Amino acid sequence: MNNKLQLSKALTTGLLISLIISGCNDNTQTTEPASIQKPAESIVEIQVAQPTQADKGVQYYGLEQNLQRFSPLTQINDGNVQTLRPSWVLSLGDNRGQQTQPLIINGIMYATTHNATYAVDAKSGRQLWKTKIEYPPDTVTCCGITNRGATWHEGVLYRVTLDNHIQAINPENGSIIWEKVAADVKEGFSMTSAPLIANGTMITGIAGGEFGVRAFLDGWDPKTGEHLWRFYTVAGPDEKGGDTWEGDDWKRGGAPTWLIGSYDKELDIVYWGVGNAAPWNAAMHPGDNLYTESVIAIKPKTGELVWHYQFTPNDGFDYDGVNDPILADIEIDGKLRKIMMQANRNGYFYVLDRETGELLKANQFVDKVTWADGIDMKTGRPIVAERVKNMLKTGEPTEIWPAAFGGKNLAPMAYSPTTGLAYANTFNVGWKYTPVEQEYKPGVFYIGMSFEWLLPEGPKGFLRAIDPLTGEYKWQFPTEVPMNGGVLVTEGNVVFSGAQTGELYAFNAETGEKLWEFRTGSGIIAPPITYQIDGKQYIAVASGIGGVYNNFSGDVNLKNINPGGSIWVFELGDGGNTSTISANTIKPPVIEVAEAPVDDKSKWSDTVKHGAELYEQTCSHCHGVEMKTSGTTFDLRTFPKGEKERFVTAVVDGKGSMPAWGDKLTAEEVSDIYEYVIH
Repeated sequence: MNNKLQLSKALTTGLLISLIISGCNDNTQTTEPASIQKPAESIVEIQVAQPTQADKGVQYYGLEQNLQRFSPLTQINDGNVQTLRPSWVLSLGDNRGQQTQPLIINGIMYATTHNATYAVDAKSGRQLWKTKIEYPPDTVTCCGITNRGATWHEGVLYRVTLDNHIQAINPENGSIIWEKVAADVKEGFSMTSAPLIANGTMITGIAGGEFGVRAFLDGWDPKTGEHLWRFYTVAGPDEKGGDTWEGDDWKRGGAPTWLIGSYDKELDIVYWGVGNAAPWNAAMHPGDNLYTESVIAIKPKTGELVWHYQFTPNDGFDYDGVNDPILADIEIDGKLRKIMMQANRNGYFYVLDRETGELLKANQFVDKVTWADGIDMKTGRPIVAERVKNMLKTGEPTEIWPAAFGGKNLAPMAYSPTTGLAYANTFNVGWKYTPVEQEYKPGVFYIGMSFEWLLPEGPKGFLRAIDPLTGEYKWQFPTEVPMNGGVLVTEGNVVFSGAQTGELYAFNAETGEKLWEFRTGSGIIAPPITYQIDGKQYIAVASGIGGVYNNFSGDVNLKNINPGGSIWVFELGDGGNTSTISANTIKPPVIEVAEAPVDDKSKWSDTVKHGAELYEQTCSHCHGVEMKTSGTTFDLRTFPKGEKERFVTAVVDGKGSMPAWGDKLTAEEVSDIYEYVIH
């Protein structure tokens, strides 16, 4: 609150002061949030200089290891955020989707792309060094070629690479101190998220659930790179939880750990989300399938399991349990509890006791959930809907909400201990789901189903301010394209989040009023951060469209959003509102053509049918379901007939950023995919 000294009429200092009378215009900028400013009164006041907040960097992914994404900085606040202006912009020279969350250490920004690490002067934007990464041509990932950030520990920078290398980097010049390999990329494993360092141990997760891997967490010595322990997130036959799998299903059970966990230093417990079972078709892996779709609490020194909670047993819809496990202390039923909260992709918002794993709350936080009828608070298990039971019996196509994008996707949410609200980008997308049998093949998408998206007219997503204890929202901001870039909340009463259509938004954290927006050069799928250097606060975010929704959805609203990675940094200006003009996304023109004949799939040749199946398993995660791409990858519907040799060569040997498939697909299979593409 402003430190204003109210003077009485009896003041006898003899000093001449300026009177500030109610009703007079005062054009001076406030340095405190408008939400806590005192209204002007008919009294005499003196404006006193405000104490300067200490400079603050960003030491961790998530700002702190509780993953709250809450900053105590207040220089930028709901009373002046509308004056934000660009301070500097740095091109990253990369057309892939940018999901990095930069670190700010001693005035230096450290950021990553999938193929480079950067050190940048955080005040000026001047690049200090850049270290490139070269990948083998057979590097294949599930849902986007990306990297989400680095980790800092005792003067060393750490990151992972798509081909499962862990690098210790000298922050002075970008040279590699040591490098280790966690898994074989040819088996479908990949790594995309920052490591977590807890109690002197570095922990890394792994991606690849869609390829039928058996996933894990690894513990490493950050000084030497020595491998300390491995915790398999698919329980084997002789392990606790092994009886939740049938036969050899555990060998290819999935359970990826591809997002970072959180850490409670006092309890010395790490919390990590575990992803989907493989394949997606639940009928192909009966049982609860531990520890898929769970949060696990482990001891960082040993990898010992303390407790687990499974959100979605025998999941069939890719409701990854990897979303950020946020730690907070919240009063529940009159008692202060140490809790872990997660907005799960299955559409329910969970609150657990983080000491014991006890389920405290589980409430729906999106508008439409049809796969379950609620959560049984006695057992902690979902009440599976009859439509799902019928689908598994009959194999009939069934409408399911939410879709694989989830009620909330990977974009990190934020929690403010000041407002008591969680701020999350939510999805309003369903799908029509059909289970199919699929043979497992190493290095090839293993999902066992076919689907089509159900994209409603109007909002497909909402930024919501959610009460963690009820799942209800206090306010929401709808968008035609779901926002999927993460959220930042500050003590200045401001929420920041970016849109896939390019806008960075600022909202009042209590009311949801939109205070400011600025369009960056591409779509935003990365979380914003804030830091303060030499008494000046900055807001930073990476821009660069890509990611799972862009690659998979075929959303026409993203057709005109161009790729291209950059980091944007903003500071307060001294003028008026600097918001860019609010405008609807410009869609590509509709070209009137003669009505095309209906593509009757029942009349497809066996070659085309086989090619379609192979396409969905090997190509759809980059080129879109049924070749409907949002525009940042090549639209195969435009591939010319008569150029089979060109097609085969590109698929077998790889081209540009597309990996080589020659060791995973036979010549006949590549030929069948071509026949499907040009049919």
